[in-house]
Amino acid sequence: MNNRQSFIAVGVVIALLLVLNSVFIVDQRYSKVVLFEFGELQGSDYKPGLHFKLPFVQTVKKFDSRILTLDNQTETFLTIEKKNVEVDFFVKWRIDDIATYYRSTGGQDLVAEGRLATIINPGLRAEFGSRTIQQAVSGERGEIMSALVKTAADKVKELGIKLVDVRIKSINLPKGVSDSVYERMRAERTRTASDLRARGFEEAEKIRAEADRSAQITLADAYRDAEKLRGEGDAKTTELSAKAYGTDPEFYAFYRSLNAYRDAFKDQKDVLVLEPKGEFFKYFKQSEPGK
Repeated sequence: MNNRQSFIAVGVVIALLLVLNSVFIVDQRYSKVVLFEFGELQGSDYKPGLHFKLPFVQTVKKFDSRILTLDNQTETFLTIEKKNVEVDFFVKWRIDDIATYYRSTGGQDLVAEGRLATIINPGLRAEFGSRTIQQAVSGERGEIMSALVKTAADKVKELGIKLVDVRIKSINLPKGVSDSVYERMRAERTRTASDLRARGFEEAEKIRAEADRSAQITLADAYRDAEKLRGEGDAKTTELSAKAYGTDPEFYAFYRSLNAYRDAFKDQKDVLVLEPKGEFFKYFKQSEPGK
């Protein structure tokens, strides 16, 4: 290879290096780009695609624009009752303003996460400090997270960060506190159950008393109606008997005697000791026609 060919090869390599150092690509899926000139920030708001820069004078640094996770270590917070709770949580965040992010953190994710933790931890401490253990454990996690995201959003904005979400993975209690809380919760549930049983027993007694009263009223009404009907029947019977007696006294006396005979001798084992001449056997003796 002669000198001319060597110069041409070197020229091609230099030209290729100039071209490669004159362009940069912004990936729309995950890249945010900062452009520097002699170490000073010159530009940051680049859209996805191919861009040009001054070779060797300007340099490019890329950052991940996807959602990142800060998996914080377990922290201990005090509740309004001055009881400790151990909280394990994580934070979802992403770079929003790349220029602000670089100026505030130097482009270091560890620095950003440390600054983010110093904002989130006091917020959680304040939220747990305004609640009891029972409120924090039994159902106000959503409220805690919503309030925290709302109050921390403006602070993390100063870091060029957008706070996506904060989630509590677990809330644990120290052994002594846990036993005390669960015992208090158990006592409260027992009291509620006893109160409900007492109300149920009271309602059952009311229903039972009402049923007994209704039954007594129904029986009294039935007895009254029965006695009324019985009295009317007896009156009718007396009226009919009086009419029958007035129409034919002798036949009526005979009919009454037959009924008396039937009642007296309806059982073969019955034994009566009577004088034959008595009034009871009056119609046994009178067998002549017409009498």
